[in-house]
Amino acid sequence: MRKVDRKMFILKSVTTILGLVLGVFGLLFSQISCSSEELEKPNILLIMADDMGFSDLGCYGSEISTPNIDKLAYEGIRFTQFYNAARCCPTRASLLTGLYPHQTGMGGMVRSDLEKEGPYQGYLNSNCVTLAEVLKTANYKTYMSGKWHVGELPLNWPNQRGFDKYYGLISGAMNYFDISKSKRKGLKRVFVKGGELFDPPTEDFYVTDAFTDEALKFLNDHDKNPFFMYLAYNAPHWPLHAKPEDIEKQKGKYSKGWKDLREERYKKQIAMGLINPDWELSPQDPRAMDWEDVEDKERLDLKMAIYAAQIESMDQNIGRIIKKLQEMNQLDNTLIMFLSDNGGCAETGALGFDALGGWDGKLGTKDSYSSYGRSWSNASNTPFRLHKKRVHEGGIATPFIARYPKLINGNQITNQVGHIIDVMATVIGLFNAKYPTNYEGNEIIPLEGKSLLPIFEGIERDSHDTLFWEHQKNKAIRKGDWKLVSISDGTWELYNLKKDRTELNNLVNEYPELVQELILDYKLWAERCGVEL
Repeated sequence: MRKVDRKMFILKSVTTILGLVLGVFGLLFSQISCSSEELEKPNILLIMADDMGFSDLGCYGSEISTPNIDKLAYEGIRFTQFYNAARCCPTRASLLTGLYPHQTGMGGMVRSDLEKEGPYQGYLNSNCVTLAEVLKTANYKTYMSGKWHVGELPLNWPNQRGFDKYYGLISGAMNYFDISKSKRKGLKRVFVKGGELFDPPTEDFYVTDAFTDEALKFLNDHDKNPFFMYLAYNAPHWPLHAKPEDIEKQKGKYSKGWKDLREERYKKQIAMGLINPDWELSPQDPRAMDWEDVEDKERLDLKMAIYAAQIESMDQNIGRIIKKLQEMNQLDNTLIMFLSDNGGCAETGALGFDALGGWDGKLGTKDSYSSYGRSWSNASNTPFRLHKKRVHEGGIATPFIARYPKLINGNQITNQVGHIIDVMATVIGLFNAKYPTNYEGNEIIPLEGKSLLPIFEGIERDSHDTLFWEHQKNKAIRKGDWKLVSISDGTWELYNLKKDRTELNNLVNEYPELVQELILDYKLWAERCGVEL
């Protein structure tokens, strides 16, 4: 009996030890598996240009040399019908949150006080979450370099909205070479590094390079966790500032004027398959100037040359980021998305403004403060009508490029409709993350966007029934192929975008019932999102 007990004791002991060993190995295996999953999560690089039109990239019909962005397009997917929110602040708010701008507090422009609350308060509210805040819950490192423009006060800065590291311009525009020269009409330009106010150097400084330099530092210091980086260039937003060697390469290219440039880009877009040849090129903006009437064509050639140089410099810097990802062996494990926050900028007159140093030989240097104007903006937005701030296609249509070879086959062009509210849904869909209903004690507005992942895979997705826009009384609704749009005077126009994406044949009087249906849909959305009617 004692021998039997002894055998049972030995057997139980061995079983217990074996169980402990297997448990330890199981725990180790579980930890290794988790680590592998973390490593397999894709990095996410979101790149935004500022005030760049639909046709300003080589891969969208431009003569401007953008080989690095073009390579992303040819190795990924280009959208022909992707939309922003028509202006810097509302677009950035929607892009970061997956909501319409008014739901985030950014229905209008940024404000530097806390007195106003609601859909037009001028800073991100606490009922939305940013991409950085959501991705931190999935163990991502979160970095941002560049223009913020969705909250001026410290409690609204990137480090308070989920970003581990931030370097950049809190405000909307600055002197590219010397921020101390950026004050216009009493506006202060806020620049931040590491969560603190920072004065960039005033010599040997160019902000497009600086944004990239800091982004590269973030990547140099990065550990093994996946990362999310938001790289928000302020190029080519005015003022017209570029390095002399970049300007020199562009001079003379634009001496033919904006009319010829629009026609050349239009033909390229048709040849590329980006637009339907049945869509006529929109007429020249009636508030643009005829090139024949321009007295000093050399000056206007120079303005567009500087603008093009700003875009080329941005492209060169994106090339530096791509090279770094290659060195890290992370390029193919990174979803890269590129877009613009609105169309080309016409808010400064037919020939642009010249606040100082316009025609005294300083144009393009730190001692100038100029813009390229409505006439060149009309070319940037080829083939569409109108510009930044407006919600006709020229204001809201953006190039959108995505590269991620694990999911996206190269050299795709898609006509499926996308919107900036879809970026959040796309990102969290990559690894089935949960969009929060509550964050830091605040109830979060449900996500408005839909994932772009099916489009990336070449699948016809269940698209939005309707999309909406409102900014400074410019209003629009797109439902299927129909778009009802109005400028600030309240007059509605109706277009069938499948047949007439350049919005030349106004059908508002031919379909009165449809117009009333769309107006009702718009009002219901406006009431839901707090939009001023």
